[in-house]
Amino acid sequence: MSVTAARPSSEYDVVIVGGGHNALVAAAYLGRAGKSVVVLERNDRVGGAAVSEEPWPGVAARLSRYSYLVSLLPQQIIDDLDLRLDLRRRRYASYTPDPADPSRGILIDHADALATAESFRRTTGDASEAERFAAFSDRMLPLAAALFPTMTSPLRREDAVRAEMPDPSLWHALTARPLGELLRESLGSDLTRGIALTDGLIGTFASADDPSLRQNRCFLYHVIGGGTGDWDVPVGGMGQVSGALEHAARTAGAHLRTQAEVTAVTPDGAVALATGEELRGRLVLSGVGPAVLRRLLDAGTTGSGTIAQPLAEGAQVKVNMLLSRLPRLRDESVAPEAAFAGTFHINEAYSQLEAAHAAALAGRVPDPLPAEIYCHSLTDPSILGEELQRSGAQTLTLFGLQVPHRLLESGDGDAHREALLSAAQRSLDSVLAEPIADCLFEAPDGTPCIEARTTADLEASLGMTAGDIFHGPLAWPWADADEPLETPAQRWGVATEDERVLLCGSGARRGGAVSGIGGHNAAMAALELLGS
Repeated sequence: MSVTAARPSSEYDVVIVGGGHNALVAAAYLGRAGKSVVVLERNDRVGGAAVSEEPWPGVAARLSRYSYLVSLLPQQIIDDLDLRLDLRRRRYASYTPDPADPSRGILIDHADALATAESFRRTTGDASEAERFAAFSDRMLPLAAALFPTMTSPLRREDAVRAEMPDPSLWHALTARPLGELLRESLGSDLTRGIALTDGLIGTFASADDPSLRQNRCFLYHVIGGGTGDWDVPVGGMGQVSGALEHAARTAGAHLRTQAEVTAVTPDGAVALATGEELRGRLVLSGVGPAVLRRLLDAGTTGSGTIAQPLAEGAQVKVNMLLSRLPRLRDESVAPEAAFAGTFHINEAYSQLEAAHAAALAGRVPDPLPAEIYCHSLTDPSILGEELQRSGAQTLTLFGLQVPHRLLESGDGDAHREALLSAAQRSLDSVLAEPIADCLFEAPDGTPCIEARTTADLEASLGMTAGDIFHGPLAWPWADADEPLETPAQRWGVATEDERVLLCGSGARRGGAVSGIGGHNAAMAALELLGS
């Protein structure tokens, strides 16, 4: 049903559709600038994927249920909005057991270079692989330092950005050739190539040599965060991030409305709710994915509300666990407290990631399932109640790769969830000295504390079409030579086909992850359009 002016409208400078973390960033900036803003969220609270929840009744464990680490949130946004956040750096970067012999593995310890080098030698049999891996990582640092500050500025042309990059050959390798070529040239072992490749596959279904370079773009976003590529633990859980942003938006005067489902949007700024209420904004900012926005615009202009085909699809499964204790490893040379404190790579050798992609293309859940896990509570025990902390309980977060949403198209959602959960447990068990099931904490009703969140769950609970955490294909964070940059929305990378409707979520240019960048850039464009 199309939006009409049958009843008086509530007028705002900006109406924001969707209440995720980017929407809250935009609302805070706009409110601070004196603009009237309303945020409309269909769920019963704001925060989107950046929330903490207690998944198991009667168990005092507040997990970051969807998003889980922070990398791309600029310090500029934290400072501008006076956010009170404690983001902690992890001592251990990663642990990767050898799938062929899990009694040995690579532990990358920021505080002990000699031990790190020895673990590379012992696992790969190559005394020089640690140096190659360190050189590969160090090669990314100048690129990250130069590129990350541009993320909160108007888009620059590709040639201007390229001219300032310190390593022209690296630029070419990342932007013109499939990532697999760079990894094979830079690293010598199947295992270390896999460690690097995972950064190109988080939420992205691709092979290392995909000619679309989608894996390259994903890799780039993962290695430039904060100008260093580090991934930090939010103390208190991801809910602390969205909570701080909610406080900033409310303090700035933004009106946040929950259980406010939007059913239609018109290009001239009218927004209809499921209740029949209509709001109107001089501008509409969309925190929902472009596919969802297209459906809302169709409903507003033609009344059809047809569902737009997704531009991309999610390719991950997230498993949340609460353990009574950390499991023992087959690798007796590494303490579980070290292995699980960083990113623990499971069956993620380069060849395994490629085989998993081929299996998924053939319509099968990969076996073994490539996955990576980390233990939030080792860095930040505050997410657990005092009794759980005293008992030695720990959380585990597992992120499975190469499981695209298309695998759900011809099956039952619950059965698919169980299949992925079983695959994740088998993969994890393959590198442990005991079954993970033996370590799971039991809720008061006797059920084990483990849950899987699939792409279908993300679509149902968060409105992410096909479970795509990026709301569409990631784009390079610069403008092409002939890309129009005439309007504020175009210059800030938040334009749609309608000049009064802007993107402010992960679907914006330079969106994706818990960054707030989409919200910041939409607010900057909106302020230019609205005037002071």
